[in-house]
Formats: sequence, C-alpha cells, structure tokens
Amino acid sequence: MENARSIPKNQAIPGWRLIISDAGRFWAIRQTPFPIAAMQAGADPAVDADTFPEVQAAVERQEEIARQVIS
Repeated sequence: MENARSIPKNQAIPGWRLIISDAGRFWAIRQTPFPIAAMQAGADPAVDADTFPEVQAAVERQEEIARQVIS
C-alpha cells in the first residue's frame, strides 16, 4: 500500500481509520479495540471493500454486532 491515495474529507468514518490501497480498495481499521465479548460475537476491527459506501456498510455491520453484545 505504499502508493495509497489520500482520503477525501467527506469520506470519513468516526472511530475508524480509512485507507485506500494503491489498487483502489478501501480498508477501515477501528481505532480502539472492540470489547472482548464483541470480538467473540464476530465483530471484526478491520474490514475492506471495493467502494466507500461498501466499506461504510461493512463498518456499520461490525458496530451493530458490538452494540447487540454490549446492550
């Protein structure tokens, strides 16, 4: 990913670090770990997708897993 492109300011996901690979793939990595129970339930702190809307949806799925466990 040494040639990763800059992330436009309107493409941000609070609490997640967004990276666009040199191949144009989007990666999101959670800035703080999920609680252990959320990880055991399947919440993944790193997701990837072909487009920003897809990676946004993937992040939301992980956050929803965590919310269900923590609530």
